[in-house]
Amino acid sequence: MAVDVSSDPLLPPSANPGSGTLLRASLRFILRWSMWAIFLAWVSLFFFVPCEIGTDWYNDYVTATGTSLFGDAGSVLLLYGGPVLAIAILAIPYLLLSGGEEEELRRRQKATPGFRLSTLPVLVDGIFGVVTAGELIGIVLFALFVLWAVYAYTVVNLEMLPSFGPMTPSAQRIQLLRMSAYCFGLMALSCLAFLFLPVSRGSILLRLADIPFEQAVRYHIWLGNLTMFLLTMHGLCYFIYWFLIGDVVGNIIEWKSDGGANLAGIIGYSFGLLMWITTIPLIRRRYFELFFYTHQLYVLFVIFMALHFGDTVFSKAAVGIFLFMLDRFLRFFQCRGNVQVVSATCFPCGSVSLVVPKPKHLHFTALSFIFLRLREVSWLQWHPFSVSSSPLDGQHLSVLIKAVGQWTNKLRNNLLSTFLGEIQLEFSNECNAKFMASVEGPYGHESPYHLMYKKLILVAGGSGISPFLAIIGDILHRVNEDRPCLPKDVLVIWAIKKSSEISLLSSTDLGSICPHFPGKVNLDFRVYVTQESEPPSLEEGAIIKLKFPSTKPKEKHISPLVGTGNKIWAGIYVIVPSLGFAISLALLDVFYMNPYSVTAWWYRGLLFLGCMVASVVIFGGLVIGMWHLWEKTSIEDEEMEDDTSVGLIPGYDVLQNESDGGNAAEHTTVYYGQRPDFKGIFGSVGESWGGVDVGVIVCGPESLQSSVARECRGATLRRRANTPVFHFNSHSFSL
Repeated sequence: MAVDVSSDPLLPPSANPGSGTLLRASLRFILRWSMWAIFLAWVSLFFFVPCEIGTDWYNDYVTATGTSLFGDAGSVLLLYGGPVLAIAILAIPYLLLSGGEEEELRRRQKATPGFRLSTLPVLVDGIFGVVTAGELIGIVLFALFVLWAVYAYTVVNLEMLPSFGPMTPSAQRIQLLRMSAYCFGLMALSCLAFLFLPVSRGSILLRLADIPFEQAVRYHIWLGNLTMFLLTMHGLCYFIYWFLIGDVVGNIIEWKSDGGANLAGIIGYSFGLLMWITTIPLIRRRYFELFFYTHQLYVLFVIFMALHFGDTVFSKAAVGIFLFMLDRFLRFFQCRGNVQVVSATCFPCGSVSLVVPKPKHLHFTALSFIFLRLREVSWLQWHPFSVSSSPLDGQHLSVLIKAVGQWTNKLRNNLLSTFLGEIQLEFSNECNAKFMASVEGPYGHESPYHLMYKKLILVAGGSGISPFLAIIGDILHRVNEDRPCLPKDVLVIWAIKKSSEISLLSSTDLGSICPHFPGKVNLDFRVYVTQESEPPSLEEGAIIKLKFPSTKPKEKHISPLVGTGNKIWAGIYVIVPSLGFAISLALLDVFYMNPYSVTAWWYRGLLFLGCMVASVVIFGGLVIGMWHLWEKTSIEDEEMEDDTSVGLIPGYDVLQNESDGGNAAEHTTVYYGQRPDFKGIFGSVGESWGGVDVGVIVCGPESLQSSVARECRGATLRRRANTPVFHFNSHSFSL
């Protein structure tokens, strides 16, 4: 069996030299392996420093470089943060030199079937959920780092004990406890260096590794748990030490200038503990708003951590936090405007479809999602939803929303109230209501990986059908327009509770996208209705579609200022603020820190954090302003070239709920009172499809993901010649 590791993180697969110029292929090869070398050296640094030789080398390095313009903080920042910024900067030309999806599709067309570390499930049931081989490597590395750091620091501490002078065995144990507490803090800070990278939604690093935010948020959760565990050990050891020396209160309120400010650390940990507690699944799911608003305490957590550690120690984690600040600042500008909802559809099952306008050149893939805020529902709440329309659907973007919570139920009730109001007023062709939305995103994979498999199995549970409607629409658009597209056989397995949910298929009209698709794409829908033993005798409910009046063209688009958009501007947005950060630190040292001999750790940490914020706001704001003007000009040019678009006529429609999904009915088989038999399905598919790579994408609850992952793992490991290799991909997103 072939093993393909080229598509695993850190970097996406390299281009095929035969499909492009030799110079471009050579440059991409050099950039790719340069980034790999920097990344491996950076990771090795965290393992090297805790040992005795590494500790001595680190101290010598800081002593030798600490006399430079930027001082000790600059030396540590360069050592720990420089590699991350270097990879981010090198990623810009690497992505620009990419051959695009056509080149990648040609490469995959010729590739032989083989399993990949990033799509082979290894752990299925456990605290981590479904874990692929690539993810398991990351988990093992972090576990080894913690174990190695504890061992290495303990050895170093034992060797340092004699330097404190003669002590009794009891005093030695107390001193060793104090030194261990400090080491736990250093380990927590090392994890903090990684913690904010996965939640930078439009990060150039996530684009480089082709990791979508909904997948990266899992890594943030794992890292957050590990960081808080280490911080808990750090604080607990210190509390025990203070208790043993008989001065708990005095040490708690201590705010030292020549060391860590204890009170600042305790306050910062308290904010982190509140966030940690509300991430418990039971609390997060039942009280999502409490979890969401409590998580905004990360701002105070970072501030007090900077006060506690001081600038030099805080520099170890500064670049990850800095890149997150850049991402958060860009998202603030993207989502501060409102766009009007073009149309809304209420389905009998309780779900709602919303359609918002978008610029034609907005870049995203079918497996993308957006964050949505509706001011008619709530002024503050943001919720993530998968995009249910293809990127090729013109100037509109749609999402499917299932009414399961307070926010979603309020949205549906507001829409139904609008519909009833229109009927009472008897406005046959006039809808005065307006629904305004703030949109952040879209975010998703850098490349459309769903197009890289010749065969697709899409497994959905309930509202998880939403992204698969986008995939199907994307495939049919490409087939109709003769664009590159590998999938020719698509099997959709959809498990639902009630047959009324089948009406969601009507949100995508397959025939209008590609009138003669049955001869080009083999599309097979298998719907499993688990809580009904037979078809309902009467059709329940109706589909209500509201069409809202259009606004002026220049006010109707969601903002294209998004991290997954223009590569050049995304790169400039990283480079310019990074240079601004270095300039800010230099100016601070030259005109304030050195002339006035500022030495207090907590104050230097606050000034260091202030430089980070200032560089993001000033230099990042300058780039955003120029980016906005450039995008505005591009949109205006598009509108001048394409003035033939026809808007919706305001009003409403009441459609008969035929539950056939338009012309999808003839491709749909409904099974009542059954659950999918994945072993039988995968077995029959394996016999008919032969030796090809089969992309399996799951969107649904954890139990569904585990069932599919278990079968993918089993079918792949017991694979014979001329049978498929099943590649597991999860598109399930939860905060």
